[in-house]
Amino acid sequence: MFDFLRRVLGGGGMEDVREAVTNGALIIDVRTGGEYRGGHVAGSRNIPLDELEHALDTLPKDKPIVFCCASGMRSGNAAHIAKARGFVALNGGPWTNVDSIRTRNGTRE
Repeated sequence: MFDFLRRVLGGGGMEDVREAVTNGALIIDVRTGGEYRGGHVAGSRNIPLDELEHALDTLPKDKPIVFCCASGMRSGNAAHIAKARGFVALNGGPWTNVDSIRTRNGTRE
């Protein structure tokens, strides 16, 4: 677990995202509400990127957060913002990638 956290705090990659999702990370989709309603990771929470700063106060700091969006751009920004506020945050990239990780690991709700 400490190696995982050390890698996450230092950057991390898709292997870290896979590990976090498998171990129950909170999944936050930062697309607009309309995009989210068009398809999303089961069990994820929708917080559009432009609302994230205010919503961070409502999120737990005791578990990793995997951010996702359409392409990985907004989720990268979200992970950067959350890390700056002391969260363990990862850029999961496109929501379809995070969804496939959940499906492959049998963690789909």
